[in-house]
Amino acid sequence: MVASVANAQAAPAHPPNATAADWIAVAAGSLGALLATLDISITNSALPQIQGQIGAAGTEGTWISTGYLMSEIVMIPLTAWLTRVFGLRNFLITNTLLFTLFSMMCGFSHSLPQMVIGRIGQGFAGGAMIPTAQTIVATRLPRHQMPIGMTMFGLIVLLGPLLGPVVGGWLAENIDWSWCFFLNLPVSIALIGLLLFGLKRDHVDLHQFVNADWLGIVGLTAGLSCLTVVLEEGQRERWFESSMIVWLSVVAACGIAVLLIAQFTAKRPIVRLSLLKNKSYASVIMIVFTVGAGLYGIAYLLPQFLSTVAGYNAEQSGAVMLVSGVPAFIMMPILPRVIGKIDSRILVIAGLACFTASCMADIALTAQSVGHDFFASQLLRGVGQVLAMMPLNQASMAAVSKQEAGDAAGLYNMARNLGGSVGLALIGTFIDRRTTFHDQIIRESVTANSAIGQEHIQASAAGFFASHGDAAFAKLQALGQLAAQIDVQAIVMTYSETFYVLGIALALCVPLAFLLKRPSAGTPSAGH
Repeated sequence: MVASVANAQAAPAHPPNATAADWIAVAAGSLGALLATLDISITNSALPQIQGQIGAAGTEGTWISTGYLMSEIVMIPLTAWLTRVFGLRNFLITNTLLFTLFSMMCGFSHSLPQMVIGRIGQGFAGGAMIPTAQTIVATRLPRHQMPIGMTMFGLIVLLGPLLGPVVGGWLAENIDWSWCFFLNLPVSIALIGLLLFGLKRDHVDLHQFVNADWLGIVGLTAGLSCLTVVLEEGQRERWFESSMIVWLSVVAACGIAVLLIAQFTAKRPIVRLSLLKNKSYASVIMIVFTVGAGLYGIAYLLPQFLSTVAGYNAEQSGAVMLVSGVPAFIMMPILPRVIGKIDSRILVIAGLACFTASCMADIALTAQSVGHDFFASQLLRGVGQVLAMMPLNQASMAAVSKQEAGDAAGLYNMARNLGGSVGLALIGTFIDRRTTFHDQIIRESVTANSAIGQEHIQASAAGFFASHGDAAFAKLQALGQLAAQIDVQAIVMTYSETFYVLGIALALCVPLAFLLKRPSAGTPSAGH
């Protein structure tokens, strides 16, 4: 009897599993994150129809996307503080209602200012849903089940931007662009129901609101919002040739300086940059910043190539993009077990290697490249994204305590989005300058003294002359055709170089993966 009691005491107790309410809370967080990530990109494919309907000319329509990203990146790091002030349940339900309200405003918009205001409101409300989903997983699930929750969250973050263009393109082509926003209504109703059942009632703590780091909040809001606009609009405005970009850059620099000052003066800074002293967490942030640039960069590059060179519409381009989501669905059942048993550093390195290889597979593009030529690289890219992002989600939470989970989640998601904005700005500048460079080089080689060039023009002119019998017009058509071919070749060469540069940037992140926190011995896996 004594021996059996001793054995019972010596046997390790199996940690309790999450309750049904915990899983409902995780499902609610994941659905909210899907809502937010989907709306980042769902309007991109419907942008031409939206611009035509609301009377936005030229590049004015870019503010529809910029407004969302600008407010979202400000809200993400504020989420941990606002959750402490209003309580998680109150905060998420309020944000869901606001997100729905601003979505309806966008759907009924008849002018650009109305649409941009609606998108800014969507960004504020949606920005809160992404880090809170990660926080719910970190705080509601026991350690041995956390890989399952983090896999759910990671898949949402990956699939949202992939599904957005497909859903938006289909709705714009087959129903109406306004349904890109009206679609949020039934999803939001389901989300509120899950939040009511999954989260406990909580109390408002106005003391934390009054005694907040207001200096840091002002610096964060001014710095990140202006920085996002500079990165998103800089290339279109020719950077510092624009007085708007100059002044926004000054405000952004001042805001970030104020935010840094607040790190030393506030009792509890609004953004806890001190977390970056933890080398494991800092490595996660650096990697996710670069991977964010890769994710957003590919989401921009591939549809642009397919549209400009292959002549695809938004729906067709979205279908090609969705191929990279196939590995995520295939790996979904086994991924939590793999993350629980294999060193996260190995998985991240394998993911970065696959992501790098997928970029290198697209450096041999030609003017004849079409959608199916990207299938292999897209599948490889999907594997790389899953293997890199899923362990990074868990590593970011494993590197900090539960009390720091909210602040860590905000900084993690801010780094991913900021990496995307920086990556898109650099890619836009790179594409613009390298396209001009290649165009000039090709045109210099195809001169009046070029025998090959003259033969090509004469052959083309002969074909046009045979169709209408006007020699002068036939030569003009031949010259126009040659100019168009030069433009296409310059674009193809530039996109190949851009994929190469992205691949190199991702490969340079591999050494950082060795600094990730080694899983503690005896940590139960998801399979136990």
